[in-house]
Amino acid sequence: MILKKIQLTAIFIFCLFATIHTSAQAESAATAKQVVEKFQTELIAVMKNGKQLGYAGRYEKLSGPVSNSHDLTKIARIVVGKEWEKLSEAQQQKLVDVFIRLSISSYAYNFKDYSGEAFVFDSEEETTRGGVVVHSHLIIPDDKPVKFDYMLKEKGDSWRIINIIANGVSDLALKRSEYTSILQREGFDALITKINEKIDNYSKL
Repeated sequence: MILKKIQLTAIFIFCLFATIHTSAQAESAATAKQVVEKFQTELIAVMKNGKQLGYAGRYEKLSGPVSNSHDLTKIARIVVGKEWEKLSEAQQQKLVDVFIRLSISSYAYNFKDYSGEAFVFDSEEETTRGGVVVHSHLIIPDDKPVKFDYMLKEKGDSWRIINIIANGVSDLALKRSEYTSILQREGFDALITKINEKIDNYSKL
């Protein structure tokens, strides 16, 4: 009888733990829309304090939000296309590292101050390849709104941004055209040098 009670207690505890674990997983698995909106909220928060923070402060504040919402490793692979397979593991890692810094510095430079801007969600759609596109726009006082289309893919148990199209212009396509051209014409070291130069320029402007 005592053994049976112990077994029942153990089963109850196991079921309770499984329920809590499942619930925690469900709460932690954000949708594509939630990933985009969380990033946009964090971006606006940094913009509101942009002048006080300065470039270095904005970079530090945006490091986590950018890394947590974007699949920067995948983006780095896509922008160099077939050239990725020709790189050594050390070169691949170096490219990813410098690309992460470039992405964060780009946001730190382009979203430096605040004058009443606000992101507005428009719609969401699934792609034929299992991705999701989140359509939104940025309201800019006394100026035309900027349309943003965020393309996301699942990575593990979360969604990550792999491309952003602003007013019809694909950031991924622009970078792929530029980076593959440099790699093919001038080589890997030249590409890293040019990306670092761009990062330095962002920090000075």
